[in-house]
Amino acid sequence: MGSAKNSSTAARKARIEEMRRAEQARERRGRLLTIGASVVVVAGLVVGGVVLVNSHSGKKDAASDGKTSGDSGHFVTGQDGVRTWTGKLSRTHVTTSVTYPMHPPVGGNHNPVWLNCNGDVYTSPVHDENAVHALEHGAVWVTYTAKATKADVDALAAKVKQTPYSLMSPYENQSAPLILSAWGHQVTVKSASDPEVNKFFSAYVQGKQTPEPGASCTGGMMK
Repeated sequence: MGSAKNSSTAARKARIEEMRRAEQARERRGRLLTIGASVVVVAGLVVGGVVLVNSHSGKKDAASDGKTSGDSGHFVTGQDGVRTWTGKLSRTHVTTSVTYPMHPPVGGNHNPVWLNCNGDVYTSPVHDENAVHALEHGAVWVTYTAKATKADVDALAAKVKQTPYSLMSPYENQSAPLILSAWGHQVTVKSASDPEVNKFFSAYVQGKQTPEPGASCTGGMMK
């Protein structure tokens, strides 16, 4: 009897020990699963936070690019009367309207599509954003207000038509009747016969200031 009882007791202890080991194993697996799940959740939160921050940052940058030219600096007038922009002229492509610090603009963020500038004369106002892209290609942009004489407008139009990498359009929001602009440079002229007209064309049509020399002046926007 004693032997049978001892055997039964030993078997029960063995089963209990086995059950305890199984329970401990289950607890270990549970802890590992909990830790793993926590790591996944934390990683997801971190990644989600980064994506959210980057998303907001990207939206902010895009909105900023769309509203401003990205330019900084000011004009400095040389002895020849040519105003040169000293500072940064941004070159980011944007698809929205841009507010420029100068009129007409001589650089800054601009539309991805350039305005045709192969001696093109426009009789209606054009978009600044497309014209600035033409300046980036090395064009000279002739602009005039309603105060300019018809004789001067006709003479400058004739010159533009004979000059690749130039364009002309009316522009009321400028400080003088006749203005010539290139990337980073601008000059006011008194008339079509002003000697500065030829000097400006010679210096800045595909001049050293051109950010993208040789880029096309055709195949862009027609107005």
